Amino acid sequence: MGPALKPREIFEEAPRRLDRSRFAPANRRRLSAPALRTFLTIADLWGLNEEERRLILGYPSRSTYHNWAKLAREHQDFTLDVDVLTRISVVLGIHQALGVLYPSEREAIAWLRGPHEGTIFGGKPPLALITSGSQDGLVMVRRFLDAARGGQYMEPNAADAGFQPYGEADIVFR
Repeated sequence: MGPALKPREIFEEAPRRLDRSRFAPANRRRLSAPALRTFLTIADLWGLNEEERRLILGYPSRSTYHNWAKLAREHQDFTLDVDVLTRISVVLGIHQALGVLYPSEREAIAWLRGPHEGTIFGGKPPLALITSGSQDGLVMVRRFLDAARGGQYMEPNAADAGFQPYGEADIVFR
């Protein structure tokens, strides 16, 4: 183990750990259309209306939202800002986590739309937090699902009411 770094050395090392080029306009331009197309597909799957979609994206004007969607569908170049790309990234993570936790899209969507007694949801559906308009709401749901995916306890809700844990007879070694 090498010598401990001084605070200034730690600060100087930080840029190598966080690649700032991901925020460069050229990189954001490269990611914007595919990211928005993927977001629109997930939004369709989740049954989100236009208002909910705009809230998730940081509430751009209707004309801006429709222009982005048109450009994305036509595979045109445009550049989303870091906040919008971050929000889309979080939605992709939520969608992925739901795919790991639930065997069908129907069950995953039921979890999103059903009331949840988890502390962070306060009896409301997780989708209410996702569509609250805040990036924090999105990230809280993503972290909740990542924790559940990692095996931490996920407080039960109506969609989980019939869950039966596996027994020894259900485990088969080959």
